[in-house]
Amino acid sequence: MTSVTPSQNRIYLLRHAKSGWAQPGERDFDRALNDAGREEAASVAERAIERGYRPDLILSSTARRCRETADAFRGAYSTRTEFQYLDELYNCTADTYLDILANFKNYGSVMVVGHNPSIEEVLFLLAGSEAAQTVVPEGFPTAGLAVLDRAANAASRSRPWVLMDFLGG
Repeated sequence: MTSVTPSQNRIYLLRHAKSGWAQPGERDFDRALNDAGREEAASVAERAIERGYRPDLILSSTARRCRETADAFRGAYSTRTEFQYLDELYNCTADTYLDILANFKNYGSVMVVGHNPSIEEVLFLLAGSEAAQTVVPEGFPTAGLAVLDRAANAASRSRPWVLMDFLGG
């Protein structure tokens, strides 16, 4: 387990919205959002905007379902938010997510659009089991968005991140 601690002041963890099952001959990587997923992605983007959530950077897995989920935020955030799509966020561990966040320390707030189980594991690592279990008792839902803020006096606390909000999918 890595000991990397992200340097951002706010981290958004967004699981991709609902996708269809792979069609014969289609790779998992290429699965698109289904109709319900497109609605979920639009809904979570709208609710995030209503609450004033505006990341400086959105990092998304290059898997189609993640790109399509991230794109739901593009119209509202296009003028102030940078978007990057990373192959490394597909089929990787929670440690990889944390390592990637550590590489973007010049951003005050970062949203990661990714996959389970890694996105859920990152939530548990940063927020702690008790807080995470409260919001995702049955697992991190599709289009779920966790908002974590760096705790005041984070250096002196055993848990430097506080779960501020969770928008269910």
